[in-house]
This record gives sequence, structure tokens and C-alpha cells, in this order.
Amino acid sequence: MRPLILVSNDDGLNYPGIKALTDVAREFGDVVVVAPQLHQSAKASSITIGEPLRAVKKHEEPGLTVYIVNGTPADCAKLGLGKLLESRKVDLVLSGVNHGHNLGNSVLYSGTIGVVLEGVMAGIKSVAFSYNDYRFDCDFTSCVPFIRLVIDMVLKNDLPRDVCLNVNIPKSEEPLKGIKVTTTSLGVWTNTWDHRTDPRGADYYWMLGEYQERDPEDARTDMYWNRKGYVTVTPVHIDQTDFEAIPALARLLE
Repeated sequence: MRPLILVSNDDGLNYPGIKALTDVAREFGDVVVVAPQLHQSAKASSITIGEPLRAVKKHEEPGLTVYIVNGTPADCAKLGLGKLLESRKVDLVLSGVNHGHNLGNSVLYSGTIGVVLEGVMAGIKSVAFSYNDYRFDCDFTSCVPFIRLVIDMVLKNDLPRDVCLNVNIPKSEEPLKGIKVTTTSLGVWTNTWDHRTDPRGADYYWMLGEYQERDPEDARTDMYWNRKGYVTVTPVHIDQTDFEAIPALARLLE
């Protein structure tokens, strides 16, 4: 029996990135797409609890079923795994391909990552893909070989427990150089707010910002290798406990 693969994203069903990912996923198994009805970037792992969710089947053919959901990316994964596919064994959860990277601390905000966190919490191997091109009509051709390589590897091998993968593919005029397994770049967002005044004199704010890396020359990080033309694969663990800090904190509280 072919593997069953759940695909979602945070850009919405109409974005080309999810079509590119679905096309590759169909080479490996039967695919069920459960995507947000509207653009849902930066929703992280937020879920909808104050109103009902509705899943509308948009398309069905052998090996492919497509739903849209009036919720967040995490809603889509949670509803897909917990209800729409509750009677079937899902072998793999995929998210993306996101239009724009999810490097560094973006993993804390990313709806693309929110999908795979739901997957790994359900005990399912899960991978998020992002491409560093924000244009709606960007070309995903350079991404396909790496998407195919990672999906094949994950289906054939076990991932560490409670770990999902964050894959970032750089945009480059030159052929991509290969793949690096990396850490997450740490940093802060600066110049975040653009303060404006509307025609009636009321203040409003646009969230902008630039990402400032803590150590741009740290050769372990996703940003370092992405800048050099490598696809980065970063293992992301759902347990955010800092185990090394526990003894020192316990002593302070004695």
C-alpha cells in the first residue's frame, strides 16, 4: 500500500508552493491536502477555539483529495489528522513550500512550522519546506530535487523522537551547492514598527523589521549556510525545556 501523506501550508491553497510540494509528494504516496482558506502566515501554532471550523472538499481524484479549512495552519493539520483522516494511518506530514524562508527565530512565528509541530506531536514524521523567494509567481524548479531527496530519506528512515525537520532552500542564480544539517540561527528583530497616522489623525502601526543575527559567522547555523547557497535541514524538537538550566534554577529556589 502506498504511503498516506498529509500536506498543508500557511500561504493558502491558491499559492503555487503547495502545488509544487503536492506534485512531488504524489510521486511517493497518496496525498490529502488540508490547506487554509485564507493566507495565514505568522500564525505559529495558534488554533481556533472560539468558532467552528468547516472543511470543504475542493477536489478529489485517485491518489489526491483536497480540502480547505477556515482556520489556521495548525487547525488544518489538527483537523486533518484528528478527524478527516482519523480512520487512516498517516505516514508523513509535509508543510509548504512556503513563499519566503523560515530561518532563525522565524520558527517561533511560522505557520509553516506550526503544521509540522502538530504532526510530530501526533507521532508522525513531519517536514516543513520553505523557499527564499516571496513572489507569488516564483519558480520552484530548483527546489524539486531537494524536496524529492528529503521526502525519500524521511520515508525510508526513522527520525529522532519528537523531532521534525525545517528545510530551507535558498534562492540563487547559481546551482545550489548541496545540503547542510544545521542549528537554528539566534537573533532579534530590530526596527520592527513603522508608526503612521491615518487621514483622521489616528495612529496605526505596520510591523516590519530586520533580523539581526547574534553571530553571523557561526558556521553551525541555517542562515550561515543558506547565504552560501546550501539547502539547510534543521531538526526542531517540540520539547523546549532547557535541561542544562534546571540544576542552577533549582538551587536558586531552594
